[in-house]
Amino acid sequence: MTDRTHALDRLLAAVAARAGADPSESYTAKLMARGRPKIAQKLGEEAVETVIAALVQDRDALVAESADLLYHLAVLWAEAGVDPDDVWTELDRRAGTSGLAEKAARDADG
Repeated sequence: MTDRTHALDRLLAAVAARAGADPSESYTAKLMARGRPKIAQKLGEEAVETVIAALVQDRDALVAESADLLYHLAVLWAEAGVDPDDVWTELDRRAGTSGLAEKAARDADG
C-alpha cells in the first residue's frame, strides 16, 4: 500500500503554493482570483456530485468526486485564512464525544 499518511498535507501545500500563481497557468490561482463566492460555489457543486456518486453507488465516481471535494475545501480554507491545524484541533476536541451529544451541544448554543 502506498504511504498516504501525508496526502492531505501535500494537497494543502500544493494549494498554498499555487494560490499566488498566474491565474492563466493555475486553476487554483484562477479560483482564488475569482474570490470566495466562486470557491464556495465550486465546493457546493463538488459536494452535490459526491452525494450523487454515493446515491448511484458508483464507487469510482465517489472516489474521484471525494478528491475534488477535498481539493475545493482546501482552496476555500486557503482563501479564508483557515489554518488546517485549527480544523484538526476541533476534530480532536470532538473525539470521544458522542455525535448526538456534540450536535445537541451545538443546537443548545444557538
